[in-house]
Amino acid sequence: MSELTAAERLKRDAEQGHAGHRKVTIRDAATLILIDPKGPSVLMGRRSMKHVFMPGRYVFPGGRVDPTDSRVRLDAPYDDATLTKLTLQTRAKHGEARARALGAAAIREVYEETGVLVGRQGAETLPDGPAWQAFRDRGVGLDFSRLRFVFRAITPPGRPRRFDTRFFAVPHDAIAEIDPSRVGDDAELEEIAWVTLDDARKLELPGITHTVIDALAKRLKETPELPPGGPVPFFRMVRGERTMVVL
Repeated sequence: MSELTAAERLKRDAEQGHAGHRKVTIRDAATLILIDPKGPSVLMGRRSMKHVFMPGRYVFPGGRVDPTDSRVRLDAPYDDATLTKLTLQTRAKHGEARARALGAAAIREVYEETGVLVGRQGAETLPDGPAWQAFRDRGVGLDFSRLRFVFRAITPPGRPRRFDTRFFAVPHDAIAEIDPSRVGDDAELEEIAWVTLDDARKLELPGITHTVIDALAKRLKETPELPPGGPVPFFRMVRGERTMVVL
């Protein structure tokens, strides 16, 4: 059997579960792609087979935005170009609060799923709230200036859960510390590993993850340092048709 192209995977994933599907609320989510320039490599993990959403697939760490994420204290804010991109095609009234929540969710989920603390060691301002205790214990503040907004995708209709996900990327040297206690038999992600982009394409991935990897590889080839304000592909279904625009 010939290997499916990225476009064919998107179509396959979009069509799964369409029969008799019910309306599902689209929730904000965020993903963080940790990049090691050697390879380059990215940190990925396999989702547990117990999950309803994409069981057994390899993904980047990430998850749903929590209500408290928009109120977390930052040591450094987004750069202006990234904040502008994040607030495009969102309700202006909640744009900046939502942008803050997305960055916080991405960093929080990476810690919860892999034990990796992304941030600034010895920060003056530490994040508040129960979810950030490990950061406070280690003096790690949230440095949003290191985050690069690289992709956005809305889960197609017909899925049991739907998310409006913003994908961020951050360099390996943004890792302040690693907490090994977060990784174990009950961890949300299994088989966590650094893999090259070429090897990542050979894993069992959601169709959209193939597309994200292709977009990231292209951007890294053009601008390896990932300066802020670069192109952000935005994938979604509009009236049953797959669309991709650039923010």
